[in-house]
Amino acid sequence: MNITNQTTATSTLLVKKGGEGILIQDSGRYGYSQFGITQGGALDEYAYSWANHLLNNPVDCATIEITLGQCEFVFEGDCQIALCGGDLNAKLDGIQVGNWTILTIHQGQTLKFGLPRNGLRAYLAIKHGFTINKELNSVATVPREKLGGLAHGQALKTGDRIEFRHQEPLAEQTDLPLSTQRSRLSLEKKVGFRYQIDYNVPLNLRVIEGYQVDSFPEETLEQLYSRQFTVSQYADRMGYRLDGSQVTPTSQTILSEGIALGAIQIPPDGTPIILLNDRQTIGGYPKIGCIARIDLPRLAQAKPGQVITFSRGNLEKLQYTWCRWARFFGY
Repeated sequence: MNITNQTTATSTLLVKKGGEGILIQDSGRYGYSQFGITQGGALDEYAYSWANHLLNNPVDCATIEITLGQCEFVFEGDCQIALCGGDLNAKLDGIQVGNWTILTIHQGQTLKFGLPRNGLRAYLAIKHGFTINKELNSVATVPREKLGGLAHGQALKTGDRIEFRHQEPLAEQTDLPLSTQRSRLSLEKKVGFRYQIDYNVPLNLRVIEGYQVDSFPEETLEQLYSRQFTVSQYADRMGYRLDGSQVTPTSQTILSEGIALGAIQIPPDGTPIILLNDRQTIGGYPKIGCIARIDLPRLAQAKPGQVITFSRGNLEKLQYTWCRWARFFGY
């Protein structure tokens, strides 16, 4: 458990409308898989990292992961926030706000999210992070395991309050009417256009083949790399099951073993399953390999029905790209 400095003044964020897809997340919970405890954490690690980076927060700061929108928050203190990831039609006091940017917030303002326009998930970070007690060294919410969040793995619900460090009132033009001051959106810093993601473009995932690939028939890889698949309705934080095409499964059986992030399981019906942050820690379906970690944030923003293709990845180049990305954000 982390200990909050009792002398530090705090403000609160009121959850005016919550829901199952509104979760406290950080970078995840590591070192406990031998006990059957999964990693959890932000599904779109890219957007999560940008949200904290814009605010100069430490890399593991708690954020709110918002899936499918349809939620509302009231700020009970002045602060700075960052919104990154999917465009969930966010409005501050009824005024449309941008994404991939910092916003200056005044006490009493309301931030409301509508239905997604681009992508599926957005990340709400706050300057200095939210003040939340950790469970097993993380605040990551995993409902199945009753870990993280405000109360043992529960999603944020209407009426919840989340503490954050008090921030001094932000400078404004005092010659303006108070109502005008409060409605102004102070955009101080944003992600450059070239680094923002259009989640609606076709999605190709690069595959790092694993040691079990030789157990599959020769035609399986040809099918995987030549066919189009679609995200099924059975897609959540545990994993994405794909529809639209099938691949030939292997007839060999394997012992249950640990499952890596992004593993591509091929069950007997031949429909690939890509396992994500809230995956089970062990499993017995054969695996062709893993999706490159650098591609997983894009997958996390894919909606049911979105088309997905696969291509063979170059391990050395993908590792180099990932290391550059991790160094930039300070991991």
